[in-house]
Amino acid sequence: MVLMNGQHISVIIADRPYRLKVNNEHEEEQFRKAGQLINKKLQEYASHFAFRDKRDLLAMVVLQFAVDFLKSKQALDYQEELNDKLNNIDQLLDVYLSE
Repeated sequence: MVLMNGQHISVIIADRPYRLKVNNEHEEEQFRKAGQLINKKLQEYASHFAFRDKRDLLAMVVLQFAVDFLKSKQALDYQEELNDKLNNIDQLLDVYLSE
């Protein structure tokens, strides 16, 4: 459902509310799930590492998400490269079989 002029929601991260504007229910759900995921990671890191304040934990969580993103992007790039190579092989086979 598309919301007229968007809707403001509040997402709590590290015990602080952040007011966001979303355009539809799907976007709202994504922001809420992302907030939950961040908070879960913060709790995991807090139980395993020494830290001075929550900014240290947030920095570690952001770093982990950035590394995960780069790994996913690398895997996607590899998959696209592999698909291109398979398409080329398929085209070569089509040419060969049509002769």
